Amino acid sequence: MKASDVKKGNVIEHEGSVYQVRDIERSSPTARGGNVTFRFTLYSIPGARKYDLSLRADDDLKEMDLVRRAANYSYKDDQAFVFMDAEDYTQYLLGPELVGDNAGYIVEDTEGFYVQLIDDAPVGLQVPTSVMLEVVDTAPELKGSSATKRTKPAKLSTGVEIQVPEYITNGEKVWVNTTTGEFGGRAS
Repeated sequence: MKASDVKKGNVIEHEGSVYQVRDIERSSPTARGGNVTFRFTLYSIPGARKYDLSLRADDDLKEMDLVRRAANYSYKDDQAFVFMDAEDYTQYLLGPELVGDNAGYIVEDTEGFYVQLIDDAPVGLQVPTSVMLEVVDTAPELKGSSATKRTKPAKLSTGVEIQVPEYITNGEKVWVNTTTGEFGGRAS
């Protein structure tokens, strides 16, 4: 596929690595006979490392076929997280290098996980936008401070640490935004 045909969201291969296109900037030449160039903002799969790439309009890129499969978290086997395909029950073993920082958001009985596959091999994990986690360690509420909106650190059941409002106590379940890593509210 030509660089000029690439769209946001496409998955491409470049120099042996796989990337997803997040942003495209097109620059037109100012001189006669100049080439149109495209600046791509890419994120590696797996790992989500940012990579900037500039190409001319007629440069070739290899498009990869990325498949997203809905999956449910089953269990952790040694270092790998085991997910089961929601439709055909195929098991996917995802190591720490594929899961990355999302490890703290993997909990049982949560829907919205997607295993990303290229040629039937898992290359990444997409987590739901928010997950419910239990507060396991946080300081007690200070009495008389309800007029101010202060926060305090809290350690959650998966090891993730976030800032929570002062009124949150140990044992409570809270929603956590997986994109920002911030407190999203009390879970009922």
